[in-house]
Amino acid sequence: MTQTRTPRPKRQDAQRNRETILAVAVDTFSQAGLDASLEAIARQAGVGIGTLYRHFPTREALAVAAYRHEVEQLCEKAAELASALPPDQALREWMGRFVGYVAAKRGMAPILRTVLSSDDEYFTDLRAQIHGALDSLLRHAIQAGVIRPDAKVSDVMQAMSGVWLVSAEREWRDQAERLLDLLMDGLRYGANGETSTSGARPV
Repeated sequence: MTQTRTPRPKRQDAQRNRETILAVAVDTFSQAGLDASLEAIARQAGVGIGTLYRHFPTREALAVAAYRHEVEQLCEKAAELASALPPDQALREWMGRFVGYVAAKRGMAPILRTVLSSDDEYFTDLRAQIHGALDSLLRHAIQAGVIRPDAKVSDVMQAMSGVWLVSAEREWRDQAERLLDLLMDGLRYGANGETSTSGARPV
């Protein structure tokens, strides 16, 4: 009896190609801006331009997908930090990583501005993920009594937006860290407990 050989599924290869394209796109857009060459992205990812377009039919689709992929990874990090650090330190570390991410991806800043201001359903969902990650860290810290109980996601996001502006300057890192420490001091003020771990950093 002759057995029919099942063709090897291509889904895993396609997923690997997609992940590689996204990783290369993030680096390329971050350095060269959203006008970066799509042909160069495909070449660096080791795929043909046709493969790139099959996954991402437009430049905008690729840019948004690359940004979304990075933000999702950053948001997932919130849960890891919450389980590894005291609540206020987890919050501070996540905010530092978020600001650092924005600084490193300045070429994708137009996407960030669109995500945070657009009412489009796609961007609303992405913004909800960012706010959800921050909200979980804030609630955890409030429940632990280490930050003030009236802390709101919208207020913290607005404060962090000011820190993002600093990242456009040379030698921005130290000033951004000081601003985030001041923000944390404000969040701790009026907390149920007087815990203060300002400046503490995980190794």
